[in-house]
Amino acid sequence: MALTTVWFILIAVLWTGYFVLDGFDFGVGILLPVLGRTDADRRLMINTIGPVWDGNEVWVLVAGGATFAAFPEWYATLFSGFYLALLLILVALILRGVAFEYRGKSDDPSWRRRWDTAIVFGSAVPALLWGVAFGNIVRGVPLALQGTPAHIEYTGTFFTLLNPFSLLAGLTTLTLFTTHGAVYLALRTTGDMRERAHALALRVGLVAAVLAVAFLVWAQAYSHRLGVTAPLAVVAAGVFVGALVAVWRGREGWAFAATSVTVAAAVAVLFTGLFPYVMPGRDSAVALTVHNASSTHYTLTVMTVVAVIFTPLVLVYQGWTYYVFRRRLGIPMVTPTFGGGVPRGPAPTSDAAAPTTS
Repeated sequence: MALTTVWFILIAVLWTGYFVLDGFDFGVGILLPVLGRTDADRRLMINTIGPVWDGNEVWVLVAGGATFAAFPEWYATLFSGFYLALLLILVALILRGVAFEYRGKSDDPSWRRRWDTAIVFGSAVPALLWGVAFGNIVRGVPLALQGTPAHIEYTGTFFTLLNPFSLLAGLTTLTLFTTHGAVYLALRTTGDMRERAHALALRVGLVAAVLAVAFLVWAQAYSHRLGVTAPLAVVAAGVFVGALVAVWRGREGWAFAATSVTVAAAVAVLFTGLFPYVMPGRDSAVALTVHNASSTHYTLTVMTVVAVIFTPLVLVYQGWTYYVFRRRLGIPMVTPTFGGGVPRGPAPTSDAAAPTTS
């Protein structure tokens, strides 16, 4: 297998990991004003993702870095053409990260409300715009040869990206991540929060199911490998139905595993249908492929050696983090005293999710 194909697959895996892991983070943030009736509720929700959210975001950094190194032409065209959308995502992620750290620095309710709003904004905007961005990549964007020597550039505008297919993709990721987050909350909490998250996961999940089926069916029209993507789309839809059944039966662990597989299968549909293109041209013969957008063979070889050495270490460390912070949380474990993360009552054991963020 050519190294260009290997790195296309690895980048697809990185995006899959990012959407599966940061997807439930986004869902928890989006649901903050819906399920967080009191400040204690909102703190409980934030503390379910407190030890892991920043590690989850590393996946997108590695995906972006790998794209830059392995397919520099793809990186340049993507980030110049989608500049405003990606800038909005970046600003939202920055606000979200700052909000997690700063909302507990003051006991003023208005202070916390402002940072809670930043968390919702910083979660909903990426959840929507990542779908819009990938919807446009799958659909194809206006590309043309520009300059001397000639190179491929994006020739559309920001509003070119706001087409019906990409907007449907954005709504699909928004609702799917929200469902993923609700299932995660039902899995990681106890008491009233668990029950409300369980009920909401069913309602939002039904909406997500309708949108996801419509998007996956429509995406087949742009697929270059219909014989592979169509079965994957059926698998994604079937597993998501299984997730809703698991939620209905109160099996949150199985439901979370199923929503994770659904997200992974949906990403597989997109990347499988895209190959060998990395950015198809819309209404033109100009396009970026794994061949004309890649780095040199030597660069890809060095990257492969580094990835083989360090990727298993990162996976083991992140898996250990999830194992340590695996216990369910309840209000008594996370209700804070002012200005810190010290819980009231007996301290939780070492494998409980420590309230590291407020």
